Amino acid sequence: MVQRRHDGPTDRTGFDDTRNYLSDALGRIVPGRLARRAVTLEVETDRTAYARGDPVEITVRLRNRLPVPVELETTTRRQWGWRVDGVLEASDERRYVRSDPGTVGFRAGETRVATATWNGHFRRENETGLDRSVPADRGEHVVSAFLAVADPEPHHEDSTRIRIR
Repeated sequence: MVQRRHDGPTDRTGFDDTRNYLSDALGRIVPGRLARRAVTLEVETDRTAYARGDPVEITVRLRNRLPVPVELETTTRRQWGWRVDGVLEASDERRYVRSDPGTVGFRAGETRVATATWNGHFRRENETGLDRSVPADRGEHVVSAFLAVADPEPHHEDSTRIRIR
Protein backbone atom coordinates (compact mmCIF):
# COMPACT_ATOMS: atom_id res chain seq x y z
CA MET A 1 0.00 0.00 0.00
CA VAL A 2 1.41 3.40 -0.94
CA GLN A 3 0.70 6.46 1.12
CA ARG A 4 2.15 9.81 0.21
CA ARG A 5 2.57 12.72 2.59
CA HIS A 6 2.83 16.28 1.32
CA ASP A 7 2.33 19.91 2.16
CA GLY A 8 0.39 22.20 -0.17
CA PRO A 9 -1.24 21.43 -3.52
CA THR A 10 0.12 18.36 -5.27
CA ASP A 11 -0.24 16.44 -8.48
CA ARG A 12 -1.05 12.72 -8.69
CA THR A 13 2.58 11.72 -8.00
CA GLY A 14 2.79 13.56 -4.68
CA PHE A 15 4.76 16.56 -5.87
CA ASP A 16 3.92 20.26 -5.75
CA ASP A 17 1.56 21.07 -8.62
CA THR A 18 2.11 24.83 -8.73
CA ARG A 19 3.38 25.86 -12.13
CA ASN A 20 5.67 28.73 -13.01
CA TYR A 21 5.54 29.36 -16.75
CA LEU A 22 8.72 31.49 -16.75
CA SER A 23 10.58 28.64 -15.08
CA ASP A 24 9.15 26.23 -17.64
CA ALA A 25 10.49 28.41 -20.46
CA LEU A 26 13.93 28.75 -18.85
CA GLY A 27 14.03 25.01 -18.16
CA ARG A 28 13.70 24.33 -21.87
CA ILE A 29 16.88 26.31 -22.53
CA VAL A 30 19.04 23.98 -20.42
CA PRO A 31 20.37 21.16 -22.64
CA GLY A 32 18.85 17.76 -21.83
CA ARG A 33 22.17 16.14 -20.94
CA LEU A 34 23.01 18.92 -18.47
CA ALA A 35 19.50 18.81 -16.98
CA ARG A 36 19.74 15.02 -16.47
CA ARG A 37 23.09 15.41 -14.71
CA ALA A 38 21.76 18.21 -12.49
CA VAL A 39 18.98 16.20 -10.86
CA THR A 40 19.88 13.73 -8.11
CA LEU A 41 17.83 11.17 -6.21
CA GLU A 42 18.34 9.78 -2.70
CA VAL A 43 16.28 7.17 -0.84
CA GLU A 44 16.21 6.34 2.84
CA THR A 45 14.04 4.44 5.29
CA ASP A 46 12.99 5.49 8.77
CA ARG A 47 14.96 2.60 10.36
CA THR A 48 17.38 -0.12 9.31
CA ALA A 49 15.70 -3.03 11.14
CA TYR A 50 12.04 -4.04 11.31
CA ALA A 51 9.95 -6.82 12.81
CA ARG A 52 8.21 -8.98 10.23
CA GLY A 53 5.10 -7.16 8.95
CA ASP A 54 6.13 -3.73 10.31
CA PRO A 55 5.53 -0.81 7.94
CA VAL A 56 8.61 0.69 6.31
CA GLU A 57 8.54 4.46 5.71
CA ILE A 58 10.43 5.25 2.49
CA THR A 59 11.59 8.82 1.81
CA VAL A 60 12.69 9.89 -1.67
CA ARG A 61 14.51 13.20 -2.24
CA LEU A 62 14.88 14.63 -5.74
CA ARG A 63 17.09 17.69 -6.07
CA ASN A 64 17.94 20.09 -8.90
CA ARG A 65 21.53 21.18 -8.20
CA LEU A 66 21.43 23.97 -10.79
CA PRO A 67 20.52 27.61 -10.04
CA VAL A 68 18.17 27.51 -13.05
CA PRO A 69 15.01 25.47 -13.67
CA VAL A 70 15.32 22.20 -15.57
CA GLU A 71 12.89 19.86 -17.29
CA LEU A 72 13.52 16.15 -17.80
CA GLU A 73 11.78 13.82 -20.21
CA THR A 74 10.37 10.65 -18.63
CA THR A 75 9.95 7.36 -20.48
CA THR A 76 6.32 6.98 -19.30
CA ARG A 77 3.80 9.02 -17.35
CA ARG A 78 5.42 7.62 -14.18
CA GLN A 79 7.91 10.18 -12.91
CA TRP A 80 9.53 8.13 -10.15
CA GLY A 81 9.01 4.88 -8.33
CA TRP A 82 10.27 2.57 -5.61
CA ARG A 83 11.12 -1.13 -5.40
CA VAL A 84 11.80 -3.77 -2.80
CA ASP A 85 14.25 -6.45 -3.93
CA GLY A 86 13.70 -5.25 -7.51
CA VAL A 87 9.90 -5.67 -7.32
CA LEU A 88 8.09 -2.45 -8.29
CA GLU A 89 6.10 -1.19 -5.29
CA ALA A 90 6.59 -4.69 -3.78
CA SER A 91 3.93 -6.11 -6.10
CA ASP A 92 3.93 -8.25 -9.21
CA GLU A 93 0.44 -7.04 -10.09
CA ARG A 94 0.12 -5.67 -13.60
CA ARG A 95 0.62 -1.89 -13.76
CA TYR A 96 -1.47 0.30 -15.98
CA VAL A 97 0.69 3.35 -16.64
CA ARG A 98 0.39 5.13 -19.96
CA SER A 99 3.50 4.46 -22.00
CA ASP A 100 3.50 7.95 -23.49
CA PRO A 101 6.60 9.94 -22.56
CA GLY A 102 6.11 12.77 -20.09
CA THR A 103 8.16 15.42 -18.39
CA VAL A 104 9.08 16.41 -14.87
CA GLY A 105 10.25 19.94 -14.12
CA PHE A 106 12.22 21.37 -11.22
CA ARG A 107 12.57 24.97 -10.16
CA ALA A 108 16.04 26.42 -9.60
CA GLY A 109 17.67 24.62 -6.67
CA GLU A 110 14.43 22.81 -5.85
CA THR A 111 14.36 19.75 -3.61
CA ARG A 112 11.26 17.56 -3.68
CA VAL A 113 10.48 15.04 -0.98
CA ALA A 114 7.96 12.23 -1.35
CA THR A 115 7.19 9.37 0.99
CA ALA A 116 5.71 5.95 0.52
CA THR A 117 4.90 3.31 3.11
CA TRP A 118 5.62 -0.34 2.37
CA ASN A 119 3.53 -2.60 4.58
CA GLY A 120 6.24 -5.29 4.77
CA HIS A 121 4.36 -7.63 2.42
CA PHE A 122 4.74 -8.54 -1.23
CA ARG A 123 1.63 -8.71 -3.41
CA ARG A 124 1.89 -11.91 -5.45
CA GLU A 125 -0.31 -13.08 -8.30
CA ASN A 126 -1.05 -16.81 -8.24
CA GLU A 127 -1.85 -19.20 -11.11
CA THR A 128 -5.54 -18.21 -11.15
CA GLY A 129 -4.74 -14.52 -11.54
CA LEU A 130 -5.82 -13.66 -8.00
CA ASP A 131 -3.37 -11.83 -5.83
CA ARG A 132 -2.36 -12.50 -2.26
CA SER A 133 -0.28 -10.71 0.34
CA VAL A 134 2.89 -12.51 1.44
CA PRO A 135 4.99 -11.19 4.32
CA ALA A 136 8.62 -10.52 3.41
CA ASP A 137 11.09 -13.19 4.50
CA ARG A 138 13.37 -12.55 7.42
CA GLY A 139 16.77 -11.26 6.43
CA GLU A 140 18.19 -8.44 4.36
CA HIS A 141 16.17 -6.61 1.69
CA VAL A 142 17.04 -3.80 -0.72
CA VAL A 143 14.74 -0.78 -0.93
CA SER A 144 15.42 1.34 -4.00
CA ALA A 145 13.94 4.35 -5.76
CA PHE A 146 14.37 5.65 -9.30
CA LEU A 147 13.63 8.61 -11.50
CA ALA A 148 11.96 7.31 -14.68
CA VAL A 149 13.89 9.41 -17.18
CA ALA A 150 15.14 8.66 -20.66
CA ASP A 151 18.91 8.05 -20.62
CA PRO A 152 19.21 7.92 -16.81
CA GLU A 153 22.37 8.93 -15.00
CA PRO A 154 23.75 6.68 -12.23
CA HIS A 155 22.52 9.14 -9.58
CA HIS A 156 18.90 8.76 -10.79
CA GLU A 157 18.61 5.57 -8.74
CA ASP A 158 19.54 4.95 -5.14
CA SER A 159 19.09 2.08 -2.71
CA THR A 160 19.40 1.24 0.96
CA ARG A 161 19.38 -2.05 2.84
CA ILE A 162 17.03 -3.02 5.63
CA ARG A 163 16.83 -6.10 7.82
CA ILE A 164 13.61 -7.91 8.74
CA ARG A 165 13.81 -9.86 11.99
